[in-house]
Amino acid sequence: MSNLLFGHKNLYINGELVPASNGKTFDVISPATEKAVGSIAWASKEDTLKALETAEEGFKYWSKLPIDERNAWIEKLKLKIIENSDLLKEAITHEMGKTWEASQEDIDLLVRSLDFYANEIKTRSTEEIKDKEGTHTHHIVSKPLGVAVAFLAYNFPLLNLGYKIGPALAAGCSIVLKPSEFSPISAYIIGELAKEINFPKGVITVLCGDLENVGIPLCESTIPQLITMIGSAGTAQKLIEQSSKTSIKRYSMECGGNAPFIVAEDADLELAVNIGAILKTSNSGQICVAPNRYFVHENIIDQFIAGVKEKFENAKVGFGKDNKPDMGPLTNRQSVLKVDRIVKEAIKQGGKLITGGNEIEGPGYYYEPTIVKFDKEYADIMEEEIFGPVAIVVPYNDEQEVLKLANNVDAGLSSFVFSKSDETIQFFSENLDFGEIQVNGVKYDIYLPHVGVKNAGVSMDCSSYALDDYLSKRRITKSL
Repeated sequence: MSNLLFGHKNLYINGELVPASNGKTFDVISPATEKAVGSIAWASKEDTLKALETAEEGFKYWSKLPIDERNAWIEKLKLKIIENSDLLKEAITHEMGKTWEASQEDIDLLVRSLDFYANEIKTRSTEEIKDKEGTHTHHIVSKPLGVAVAFLAYNFPLLNLGYKIGPALAAGCSIVLKPSEFSPISAYIIGELAKEINFPKGVITVLCGDLENVGIPLCESTIPQLITMIGSAGTAQKLIEQSSKTSIKRYSMECGGNAPFIVAEDADLELAVNIGAILKTSNSGQICVAPNRYFVHENIIDQFIAGVKEKFENAKVGFGKDNKPDMGPLTNRQSVLKVDRIVKEAIKQGGKLITGGNEIEGPGYYYEPTIVKFDKEYADIMEEEIFGPVAIVVPYNDEQEVLKLANNVDAGLSSFVFSKSDETIQFFSENLDFGEIQVNGVKYDIYLPHVGVKNAGVSMDCSSYALDDYLSKRRITKSL
């Protein structure tokens, strides 16, 4: 019997909880303590191939179920998740080092996703195209696509899972979930909960393992019809390359971005400071939509920096639901090293360190909330996504100039604009090359499309549009 906090978690394949066929396990390290909090079965290639075969069988069953019957199963799973929400929050808190309050966001989104797509699929109906000559009828019907394989990022273990499992199950697809090895425990618990309610076999699969035995076989198999991912652009390119060798597949990739945060001279400064600070301390800045580059009008930049500096220096950094920290650790040692390298390179390229800039001593992968200010230069380092609690702040005085700087990145996911001027808002709304433009605030939810352009990915998560990734359209034409 394991003495680890969460014990040992088995793979969930074909409706059963099973150890890896080769007996391998993998310890999950808490970034807050640097100690193992659980272990997971570490899948072999044999396990992966079995997972795909049983997912294909699961699809044959699930796709033929009437929508009401599928939705009844989805409702049972949702209620089981709600019943075990504290356990799932504990898992996220320890595997990610998240604050207790922040872990609730993962649970809420997963539940809302199951609800939203179960309802959304009922609104889909056969479309009719009118025949111009009046000689035929034409109907467009939507069918479940097939087996989906989902590669999940570590930063929001169950939120990311919710983005994928909701539309997949509602559409009638089976789904193979491959969580990140840095935060897999909560996903493995979802497998346990599915087993408890005897969810139909092969419809949901949860497994984790290395690239050779899991990642590549999942991609190279001809069984999956959709490869979906949340992660980096580099990973997306590799997944597409590997999976396209054997068959034509559909892709839905969310690859992060490098969000600009533009604060005009007439902006509500307090609002901009509050949102600008919290987007870097929330989840320790490990959010794909978190701003990296703060472009602040030169007449208010000192006040903006002073406000964010105060927020950063008063942020309580730590771990544990009883301690109520504002910010936890980064996910792993590599993240700390990356963030520290970016800060040092920014300073080397002419940036001035305003606050922070150091790893916090002691156990855990903690890094100080940090501000680096540039005067006029635009440093190359600003083109790299930070994924940490670091704000790089640059003054501007010309909207055309700052627009060019803001758009000067390969990935366009989110962007932020703060101004009271309708003209300024319209200018940036029309010209920022990003999938999302948030004006004087920030809002995300399952019913709002989460979409990027350029190297931020293809297709989208959330909203009714995401359901289309899991459905195949067919034309039925009948002669009159």
